[in-house]
Amino acid sequence: MWKVQWVGFKTIARKETVRIFRIWSQTLLPSVITITLYFLIFGNIIGARLGSIGGYTYMQFIVPGLIMMAVINNAYSNVVSTFFSAKFQRNIDEMLVSPLSFVAIILGFLSGGLTRAVIVGFLVTAVSMFFAPLKIYSISIVILTIFLTSLLFCLCGIINAIFATKFDDIAIVPTFVLTPLTYLGGVFYSIDSLPIFWQRLSLLNPILYLVNCFRYGFLGVSDIPVAKALIILSVVIALLWSACIHLLKKGVGVRL
Repeated sequence: MWKVQWVGFKTIARKETVRIFRIWSQTLLPSVITITLYFLIFGNIIGARLGSIGGYTYMQFIVPGLIMMAVINNAYSNVVSTFFSAKFQRNIDEMLVSPLSFVAIILGFLSGGLTRAVIVGFLVTAVSMFFAPLKIYSISIVILTIFLTSLLFCLCGIINAIFATKFDDIAIVPTFVLTPLTYLGGVFYSIDSLPIFWQRLSLLNPILYLVNCFRYGFLGVSDIPVAKALIILSVVIALLWSACIHLLKKGVGVRL
């Protein structure tokens, strides 16, 4: 039985991965161009007029956050679009009636999102080297954070795709949820610079923990305890994983 699951997983994963490289100009290039513009505008133009933060230049401070922003957007958008397309074309129905387990199906889609997020993260990091000198403080934290973050937003993408009934629905969360949370998640500033009320309010933003973990991996500075952030991140991933399995078992949004 495990051979069937393995073959099914590899098939889905291969389809998801091949798609990323086949249309690389749509899946990989846009994020690199967008983040480069952020570097030019916020780093070179605005950052040159600002002082250092935590002993680092403004450009060095925002680089980890911008990398994380690219990882979040690509992990989420890749899975939500491919899973909803499979549901819209009724391909997901064939998977559900096959011997494949829900775990194998979910992992297959997650593999595409993880691959795209990691590649984009690497490309953006390479581009950032032209704008600011970076030294990795903890490579283990960097790798762990980028993996957990990609996994988290891939799972969010699956849940969004499950409940979506039309293509417009998959754009609601990125526009009205992810974008505001990302901009208010400490990418461009330290929450220490905010009044106490807004600091406490910022602690409710999950992206704040992701950005600070990643920044700690590069610079060794963080506005929040890294261990606490990783624990919260792991718990949320476990809950989202359970939710995905439960929704597929119940046939929510897929058996129409």
